Amino acid sequence: MTINPVFTDATPLSTVSPEEQFRDDVLVGLAASQKFIPAKYFYDEIGSDLFESITQQPEYYPTRTEIGILEAFGSDIASLLPSHANLVEFGSGSTVKVRRLLAHLTDLAAYVPVDVSESFLRSEAETLSRDFPHLSIQPVAADFTRPFTLPDGLSDGAVAGFFPGSTIGNFEPPQAARLLAHFGRVLGRGASLIVGVDLVKDKAVLDAAYDDAAGVTAKFNLNLLDRINRELDADFDRSSFAHRAYFAPETSRVEMHLVSLRAQDVSLEGRRFRFSEGETVHTENSYKYTIDGFRDLAAEAGWDVAKSWTDAEGLFSVHALTR
Repeated sequence: MTINPVFTDATPLSTVSPEEQFRDDVLVGLAASQKFIPAKYFYDEIGSDLFESITQQPEYYPTRTEIGILEAFGSDIASLLPSHANLVEFGSGSTVKVRRLLAHLTDLAAYVPVDVSESFLRSEAETLSRDFPHLSIQPVAADFTRPFTLPDGLSDGAVAGFFPGSTIGNFEPPQAARLLAHFGRVLGRGASLIVGVDLVKDKAVLDAAYDDAAGVTAKFNLNLLDRINRELDADFDRSSFAHRAYFAPETSRVEMHLVSLRAQDVSLEGRRFRFSEGETVHTENSYKYTIDGFRDLAAEAGWDVAKSWTDAEGLFSVHALTR
């Protein structure tokens, strides 16, 4: 089976290309008083591979714990989705998690993975099609945070969404609420949505999860500088920056930064950006929620939580939402 991703114009009112948007976002971030780069730019081909390696590290509990929940409660979760539904996965990446649901969704009308990385999207879709040969797979290459259209030719059945991995935690809470509301608009009236959400826990567990002993997360963070050098012809000296990650209880989030190890200048697009020793580039937030806290967030976005599941240790949660 050959998979041909649908390319959708995620910004119909804009003529800015993804390359220009990357450049503009980096320039804005580096000019800010607290320098930052949006976390979505981690995921070039190298970054996507490094993230898959992160999920295999012993300190990184979210992936294996969420998979455990999906395996233990997959039938229960699937039972809350409509029959003959079209399942849309936002930011699909690897298919390792959706496979746990597909095993219980034998009457699924279509699976629609949505991801900004077209090459990874195509590869994963083709692999999945070999294991589920009777499943209609209709990939969409798009930024799921922005408006996009679902493929033509989907069945008239209900539409359900899947958003695993605690990616919702990468957004500031008001942004997360807007994102959930955006998913509601994409999926339509009467939709269901399965969401993975990381939970508040001991600081030491969280710190270790984002700063593994093997240094894979550090490589993932530093690859962002390599990407900027490659694609924007900047001159970041990777060896002059270090990875830093920590849980901040006052904001209930893990922060990731790149720390300048010395005073230095960096050139990009004819502009020079000054870094003092110890100054950071903020590259990611990962908010952690309580069960009740996420219920309140979902309600703000127009969703009701039909049911929630956690692992035995209370590390992670999966929620079934309805509109």
